[in-house]
Amino acid sequence: MAIATISPTTGKTLRTFDALSSEELERKLQRAADTFRTYRETSFADRARWMRRAAEILEMEADRFGRLMTEEMGKPLEAAKAESIKSATACRYYVTRAEKLLRDVPIDVDGDTAFVRYQPLGAVLAIMPWNFPFWQVVRFAAPALMAGNVGLLKHASNVPQCALALEEVFLNAGFPEGAFQSLFIETSEVNRVIEDPRVKAVTLTGSEGAGRAVGAAAGKAIKKVVLELGGSDPFIVMPSADLDKAVETAVSARLINNGQSCIAAKRFIIAEPIAKEFERRFVERMKSMVVGDPMDPKTDVGPLATPGILEGLHAQVQQSVKAGTRLLLGGKPQGGPGNFYPPTVLADPPPQAPAFHDELFGPVATLLRARDLEHAVALANATPFGLGASVWTQDAAEQRRFIDGIEAGMVFVNALVASDARLPFGGVKHSGHGRELADLGIREFVNAKTVRISGPSGAPPPSKHAGE
Repeated sequence: MAIATISPTTGKTLRTFDALSSEELERKLQRAADTFRTYRETSFADRARWMRRAAEILEMEADRFGRLMTEEMGKPLEAAKAESIKSATACRYYVTRAEKLLRDVPIDVDGDTAFVRYQPLGAVLAIMPWNFPFWQVVRFAAPALMAGNVGLLKHASNVPQCALALEEVFLNAGFPEGAFQSLFIETSEVNRVIEDPRVKAVTLTGSEGAGRAVGAAAGKAIKKVVLELGGSDPFIVMPSADLDKAVETAVSARLINNGQSCIAAKRFIIAEPIAKEFERRFVERMKSMVVGDPMDPKTDVGPLATPGILEGLHAQVQQSVKAGTRLLLGGKPQGGPGNFYPPTVLADPPPQAPAFHDELFGPVATLLRARDLEHAVALANATPFGLGASVWTQDAAEQRRFIDGIEAGMVFVNALVASDARLPFGGVKHSGHGRELADLGIREFVNAKTVRISGPSGAPPPSKHAGE
């Protein structure tokens, strides 16, 4: 597998990189272990100072980092710049919150002194995807580093320059050499790294297949693993919704990142009384989206990241239409250089069609009709995935039913599903397990050590690094 920057816009190979030799990989693993022994003893104040500087770099260099992202994976340039700036928000969140979130937690047990102490695990291996090449990495790195761990990044092979840029960010911010390292390794080497005793935990954002493989390897090695996998998120619109706002948000929810987002809305479940009008407006708005060069500010939808993604998406569309799904818009690659696929709308897929239950990773939307509230809940759950859901209704009883009834890690009411450093992020079912971001995210990367001291001892001894 080549480690290379291949422009999704032109198909041209821009840069190539050699994979690490066995000796080079060994040196990086040992550097991580050596660095952890001293880095874990650093204070929250030192870590916060370095992380704050990382946030500043991400903001100051947003133009350069944005161009790298667009060049390597094809997202529109303004969205890429915004991703670098958003990544700074996660850094700043943990600058201000990490010490408080990881302070000792006292427990009342029959007069004895007892508490939970949070301590770092060691080297955390992050296997990260190409679709949000900065944000996905930072939302692991910020909490892991602030907790006192060190990071090893195995980034997607098509975004190597982004991987190097992120390593540069943390090094230039002041973090010790070895606190955050990029590993240019082949997929065949991943299990070796997971099995290495110097690696203490694994986090993956990727496909269901990758999650099964990494989860199995981590399980065999008896190591903590967080899996953030795919989604086939429902976007439900009921008759009481603000239809104008729902349609506008629906288009954004489907086309964000050229449609390549795990939390992009993919199945639009519309109540029967408004289904025909929603369909008309939605198709009209999707048709108006401009497909083209992601460096052009007029572009709404850039290319898909790789030819393989385009081929797989088109196969799903063809299979769905063959199974009886209505094709309302698009449905054919644009041709010419680049991995361009037009905004596409499918409707009324039968249960056996890929559009009914699978994740379509690209600018393809599926419309379904719901007879009533319970049918909408059933359609929302008629998929093996359970990441996010967007629900549009002004009816409080309907809101409660959707919040309680939808099988998902996140439910947003009258809003687009989005990741935010302040909110736990993750799913259920085949969308994975564990959580990123917020308080739950930082506690995925620590040992929650229970301490009980019998007899007179006064106050519990404070952690050297815990908040007071």
